[in-house]
Amino acid sequence: MKTIGLLGGMSWESTVTYYTRINQLVNQQLGGLHSAKIKLASVDFEVIEKQQLNDQWEKSGELLGQEAQRLEQAGADFLVICTNTMHKVAPQIAEHLTIPILHIAEATIEELKEQKLTKVALLGTKYTMTQTFYKQKIIDSGINVWIPSESDIELVNQIIFAELCQGKILTKSKEAFLNVIAKAIEAGAEGVILGCTEIGLLIQQRDVAIPVFDTTEIHSHKAVQRALAE
Repeated sequence: MKTIGLLGGMSWESTVTYYTRINQLVNQQLGGLHSAKIKLASVDFEVIEKQQLNDQWEKSGELLGQEAQRLEQAGADFLVICTNTMHKVAPQIAEHLTIPILHIAEATIEELKEQKLTKVALLGTKYTMTQTFYKQKIIDSGINVWIPSESDIELVNQIIFAELCQGKILTKSKEAFLNVIAKAIEAGAEGVILGCTEIGLLIQQRDVAIPVFDTTEIHSHKAVQRALAE
């Protein structure tokens, strides 16, 4: 079994989900008392969030790159960055490493391709929804991407940072997300990407009529596949 390097770059809430799901999936496949081999690093998200606000992505990339390097030195065979947004600096993080990064968008695209979707809604932080580092990978794979209106982008972003990243799960916020998803369906979206690792705390497949792609779940499955591959 390969050792997974988990790098928490957003809230600890989603990092807990990664740790739990990866261990559960390994145990489901191997049985007995088996669990995953994991090296975990988690940074202070207050620092990262301020750097995001001040457009200091290079500083974040250096900070996360150094943490990733420590994971490699500790024995990680590949890296899982436990956040969608901070994949913006994945190329900078990779400069610190000789081990590969399991990219969350690429893992998600594999799932989209399997279901032969041509148009998907992308929900996440305002950085993930509006910048090219994430959605361009989807577009380049031949899939159209729908993102919300400017006001809904701000609403989704506010819920993520002010609530989900702090473990607050509110009914009114779930209703707000479902309203945005309804607009996406009306616009022709055939699936919805939960493109922030915290959104899965609020929205599940049972809530939505079209396929939901929970990036935390997808990323965790792909990590286990790689860890258990011969």
